[in-house]
Amino acid sequence: MVDNCGRGSKLNLMVELTEHQIDAVFQALSDTTRRQMLTALGSGGQTVGQLAAPYDMSLAAASKHIKVLEAAGLVRREIQGRTHLCRLSPGPLAAAHDWLVFYERFWTARLDTLDRLLREDDAIKTTGPQGEATAKAEGKPHSKPGDDQ
Repeated sequence: MVDNCGRGSKLNLMVELTEHQIDAVFQALSDTTRRQMLTALGSGGQTVGQLAAPYDMSLAAASKHIKVLEAAGLVRREIQGRTHLCRLSPGPLAAAHDWLVFYERFWTARLDTLDRLLREDDAIKTTGPQGEATAKAEGKPHSKPGDDQ
């Protein structure tokens, strides 16, 4: 449970300080081309032309994608004369990762509780009034008239 009233909480402070940044990161990651550009930058710096090369797009279009990545803080661009060298800046991914981990834990706990409750419900349904499993009784072959063994 998140305490939205406690301004001093570390979680709330992290959320308040990075909400805009997390939004920008997820917006940047929502596009396949930008995700692929980030993957390419994972192996080292590349020029705008190198980043644009695998796609059927102009340098201006590639630059627009890079600007979105820059706004999210995921890419740093160094200008050396007419060459724009882009480098991966993975720091903002940590804030997005922390956000995802929080909700992963939240949903895992909820699903674990649901699983436990369903198992308890199944156990109650398969247990007879004297505490013996009715499944065993139901598994016995039915006797036919005349079978007195």
